[in-house]
Amino acid sequence: MGKTEREYRQDIVDIGRLVYEKGWVAANDGNISIRLDQDRILATPTGVSKGMMHVDDLIIVDMQGKKIEGRKECTSEIAMHTIIYSMRPDVRSVVHTHPPVSTGFAAASKPLNMALCPEIVLSLGCVPLAEYGLPGTPALTDPMRPYIPNYDAIMMGNHGVVCYGEDVYKAFFRMETVEHFARISLVAELLGGGKLLPRAEVDKLFSSRGRYGFKAAGAGPGCPVVAEDLEQVQDQDRFYVTFQHSGIRSLEFT
Repeated sequence: MGKTEREYRQDIVDIGRLVYEKGWVAANDGNISIRLDQDRILATPTGVSKGMMHVDDLIIVDMQGKKIEGRKECTSEIAMHTIIYSMRPDVRSVVHTHPPVSTGFAAASKPLNMALCPEIVLSLGCVPLAEYGLPGTPALTDPMRPYIPNYDAIMMGNHGVVCYGEDVYKAFFRMETVEHFARISLVAELLGGGKLLPRAEVDKLFSSRGRYGFKAAGAGPGCPVVAEDLEQVQDQDRFYVTFQHSGIRSLEFT
């Protein structure tokens, strides 16, 4: 039996408090939504701290992002939610926050795409990075479009992270996984770089996803980056260093 609208409202309030307490948002940052039916989306409004919301603060918008019910105003980033719902019929909830470590990676133009941990490969594959776009405009959502069909979490350049799933708790847990992975990746980089899983092991993880209840998504060219990919880049770097040190200025091939 499905939940009532009041219960969905309480779920968003509860998740809002969690993301605030975890430090993934500051002041009035972030937004959360649940798709109620084919035509209506329950969403957090603008100008309200996600840790201090009341169930009656939430608004209802249509699939074009136009407010149809509620006393507060709509977030300028509602298009981020509507485009995900329109491209992913399986998604019923979207969570957007600014978790500090993963947002730091996004600000440094570094996607979380390394095959470091089997749990991440199983659950998310990797987390791609969409180019920066001005918040509240199509420039924000357009770079996300290529990733939405195949990934459940996307980093946005210089902005934050958006995760989505079958319900608001799955979207929240994916956000938690992204930030946890970002912290692991940061420690690995500080220690000189992580040891990536080889392609054969990544293939085994992907093939076993169904057994663990994960769907086949989160993979694309170079995502995740496996050990052989990194070795190839390192070999190329060694070649260029050797070539430059040889004193040869150019090569001609006939």
